[in-house]
Amino acid sequence: MKLLHLSDLHLGKRIKNFSLLEDQAYILQAILTILDEERPDAVLIAGDVYDRSTPSTEAVELLDRFLVSLAERALPVLLISGNHDSPERLAFGAQFLEKSKIYISPVYNGTVTPVTLEDEFGPVDIYLLPFLKPMHIRRWFPEEPAESYTDAIACAIAHMDLDASRRNVLITHQFVTGAERCDSEDVSVGGTDNVDAAVFAPFDYVALGHLHGPQNIGDDRIRYCGTPLKYSFSESRQEKSVTLAELGAKGRRTVRTIPLKPRRDMLERRGSFQEFLERRIPEEQEAYLHIILTDESIVPDAMNKLRTVYPNLMGLDYDNQRTRGGGPRASAEVTAQQSPMELFAAFYEQQNGVPLLDVQREYLAKKMKQVQEAEE
Repeated sequence: MKLLHLSDLHLGKRIKNFSLLEDQAYILQAILTILDEERPDAVLIAGDVYDRSTPSTEAVELLDRFLVSLAERALPVLLISGNHDSPERLAFGAQFLEKSKIYISPVYNGTVTPVTLEDEFGPVDIYLLPFLKPMHIRRWFPEEPAESYTDAIACAIAHMDLDASRRNVLITHQFVTGAERCDSEDVSVGGTDNVDAAVFAPFDYVALGHLHGPQNIGDDRIRYCGTPLKYSFSESRQEKSVTLAELGAKGRRTVRTIPLKPRRDMLERRGSFQEFLERRIPEEQEAYLHIILTDESIVPDAMNKLRTVYPNLMGLDYDNQRTRGGGPRASAEVTAQQSPMELFAAFYEQQNGVPLLDVQREYLAKKMKQVQEAEE
């Protein structure tokens, strides 16, 4: 049985006021193309379907179109809620959708009934376990010692009616100990949300969501497929993909990935202001870009000037003597006789370790004059 594993679509996500809806629609279409080529037996979506619990109308419409496209292919779709989703909203209409082979995890109520699929090797029981906290378990099993996330997930699994002789698959959305996080992921204080991988021992494949980087935990039996798009610059070096898990007879599986090419890449580049103005590499001009300037002096209005060349510039930082803490700090004695220009120049040199350039003084003088004229 061939299972296409997706997670963390984060539909409706915005970064630095840039909407990613067009990029998400593009990548979902690319996933549909892969489906048509690979012809899997089912699609598993391991949570964080939306980027927030109250998604935008546009995000809901995008998911609706995607699910309709999957239903038209007569593919079973098994979907759970993640920590970014509202399980109640996501599960609306779930019973009706089952008629189209779209199975959505209900709000957790202490029981998890598997969806059973069949192939030439027999049944495969797929369990849909949404994002859980210990308090969710304590509500239904007050007698259980569910103090940690490991306790909670172990308890939920213990109350599943698992048949060890059959092939069992779990879809869940948690942070498993030993996995690597990215900057765009929620982090709990002290790692209290860690789940020990040992709790997943009864399963032949565990389709995980929550972490954005594709990775195995131990081996490929426990797998994060990662996001289909890059959602922070800490992910800029990652290669995004979909995961295909194929289950043979009990105990046999193969796991492989298929790369995804985005509509726009997310890149981080460094260099001087003048270099960026002159080099104009098409890949960078089209990408969502974070630029790190190496100029020792702050470039006035650098962000707006660079956006004339890089319209999707999301962030701008400096890496120079001052930011590395190695530059000298000039002392400045403020007196009543100093002009506004002298005061600013002294402050600038104190903060940056270098004096104002002539071009910066001219720019500042022009702005000061404009302010003075506006006040008169």
